Amino acid sequence: MARRNPVIQTGEVVVRGGTLVDETGERRGDILVRDGRIVAVEEAIDAPKGATAIDAGGCVVAPGLVDLHAHLREPGGEIAETIESGSRAAALGGYTAVVAMPNTEPAIDSAAVARDVLALGEEALAEIAVAGAITVGRRGERLVPMAELAALGVRLFTDDGRGVQHAGLMRRALEYASGLGVVLAQHCEDEQLAAGGHMNEGAWSSRLGIAGQSPLAEEAMLARDLALVRLTGAPMHFLHLSTAGAIEMIRSAKAGGLAVTAEVTPHHLALCDAAVSSFDPVYKVNPPLRTASDVAAIRAGVVNGIVDAIATDHAPHAPERKEEPFDEAPAGMLGLETALAVAYSALCASPAEGDDGAGPGWVPRDGGAALSMRDLFALFSWQPARIAGLGQDARGGQSGRGGQGGPLRPGVAANLTVFDPTVEWVVDASRQASRSRNTPYAGRRLTGKVRHTVFAGEVVVQDGAAQR
Repeated sequence: MARRNPVIQTGEVVVRGGTLVDETGERRGDILVRDGRIVAVEEAIDAPKGATAIDAGGCVVAPGLVDLHAHLREPGGEIAETIESGSRAAALGGYTAVVAMPNTEPAIDSAAVARDVLALGEEALAEIAVAGAITVGRRGERLVPMAELAALGVRLFTDDGRGVQHAGLMRRALEYASGLGVVLAQHCEDEQLAAGGHMNEGAWSSRLGIAGQSPLAEEAMLARDLALVRLTGAPMHFLHLSTAGAIEMIRSAKAGGLAVTAEVTPHHLALCDAAVSSFDPVYKVNPPLRTASDVAAIRAGVVNGIVDAIATDHAPHAPERKEEPFDEAPAGMLGLETALAVAYSALCASPAEGDDGAGPGWVPRDGGAALSMRDLFALFSWQPARIAGLGQDARGGQSGRGGQGGPLRPGVAANLTVFDPTVEWVVDASRQASRSRNTPYAGRRLTGKVRHTVFAGEVVVQDGAAQR
């Protein structure tokens, strides 16, 4: 769906002095942007008269980040977030595209609602794509009109927030989706096994007296859906996996040739269930924070290439909701502004960096091999772009922008992130762009920060500040 008023920087932008990182590797270079596209990539470029100059010295310059999984709450939940505020948070976090989840009010289960959300994103600071629901109202009873949504460019369908409980319905959905060339994404949660659980079931839930949710609730549905993928041959994406068992199941499925992809979140890479010892509902999330052993397994899955993407599961809630008792508060955390720094701190920074001991539950890096910068950005940029159907070959994407994920070469859309891996900073919840404040990293020192974001040729973040 083409934007009526695409925001394109008609002037020139030069990004100078950085290390370019994309799917082809790493090299030193400058980038010249004109009319929303990269027009030159050379070892050194003199800034044309009147061009906006971005100093990327000491920084990584990469294709813009793509978030597969964000709850922007609009329509229906504007008290917690809007597409405008969510896209501002996204741009500050280095994102140039965000896939909005369909658990809005009303749900994104029809072409009419999808059009409304896309229209709301027309002036956003990042490309706003939508995921369609799998079932009408996300009630798990009958399928949405997928063909109508696919005709709008919707490429990802999920009932996220709920898993599709009926195996026969899920089989039909996979068969239908396969014929349309779209991908189903599953929130793996068997509701009968998960019922009543508010945190991970284990030593900490017993110690704290909080009802636990067994890892089996995730793994049982994952096993069922992997069997359905094997039966139907349809591709499938698995959202926010959180257990060691789930990572092993994905490894085995890929080894067996199944067309599956998987994402994990920054919070499941960095935090364990010990965080809940504070009884602070900011640490309540679904799926719940798991054990330190699960965190280690997820990190290994990322480093070993089993995991395809890191997605935020950005889930804002109005402050009063997160002040309710733990067992009554809603699940969810903010993630867009901190995701890259949290992942860098957990996977790349030296064990002495990225953790000053502030707050419970942070799992320090064990000092093993660090993830390379190229592999880190693959998880945040070009791999999720492909899964979401927003890559360079996506014919403009849902919003008419398209061209997410690089590579950094002349002719492609100018969607760029400039990331400084050396800076250390403390998260201040009161200064985040989201309408909500439920970040689990408030007061925590992180390593690495986004300096600049260029979206469709426009400098939307410069020196860490949004430009509009």
